[in-house]
Amino acid sequence: MVRSIRDFLELIKFEHTLFALPFAYLGMVLAANGRPTWHQFGWITVAMAAARTVAMGSNRLADRVLDGLNPRTSDRPLVSGRIATRTAWVGTVIAFAVFALSAWQLGALPLRLLPVAVLFLVGYSFTKRFTWLSHYILGFTDGLAPVGAWIAVRGSLFTRGDLTAWLLLLAVTLWIGGFDIIYACQDAEVDRRLGLHAVPARFGIPAALRLSSLSHTLTMAVLIVLGFECGLGWIYAVGLALAGMLLVLEHHLVSPEDLGHLNVAFFHTNSAISIVLFTSVLVTYWARA
Repeated sequence: MVRSIRDFLELIKFEHTLFALPFAYLGMVLAANGRPTWHQFGWITVAMAAARTVAMGSNRLADRVLDGLNPRTSDRPLVSGRIATRTAWVGTVIAFAVFALSAWQLGALPLRLLPVAVLFLVGYSFTKRFTWLSHYILGFTDGLAPVGAWIAVRGSLFTRGDLTAWLLLLAVTLWIGGFDIIYACQDAEVDRRLGLHAVPARFGIPAALRLSSLSHTLTMAVLIVLGFECGLGWIYAVGLALAGMLLVLEHHLVSPEDLGHLNVAFFHTNSAISIVLFTSVLVTYWARA
């Protein structure tokens, strides 16, 4: 039992939950004007971890045949047999149950919107089979995290006061879509051979990196608008400047001729960006208290 749990957590790379969690907290803190309740904090954390587990478990199950045809992913636990397909299914279904429970705990609107979230969490894995926009669909799916946290606190999404949630959704869509394009560069040849749709496979690596740069430039623009919309001030501006420098570093680490630092750019740099942005907003509210 313990080994099955450990293998499942390895399968979904549970430690990478930290990667997107700060943006969920960002939506929570902005919605609560810096004062979320412990109930909201706890169940948003559970919801985020469970949602990511559903997404990753579904992704590994949906792609297990394709992963076996890609040298980079052919040693993943589900492909190599280190974890049984049944274990992956059980873990994913349990995560869905926990996600549904957390939505119920967070209010009526999160519970009503649960099917929409699950549609994207499960469905995004299949989009690369028919569109190169799959990178941005992944970004949109991750962008639902801060939106979900916002809804959990405010209980609304379609009023004038909810513009912040939509700005967060757009920023995360562009941010994650941009670096997913970078990540896909390492699979460009395999994707072409398998007939998968990805920007590097469709347009080439140089064009993919240019589109990624444009996406991240637009991300910064949206985050600047977010700062003015929420009146976040100079502390957020400093955090945003640091995040911008990290994005520049990310693109400096990767070039069409050298993808050797791709994992550093993908995991470490982007984790730092999300933490810096969340911390800058949190400190802004602390300074006002």
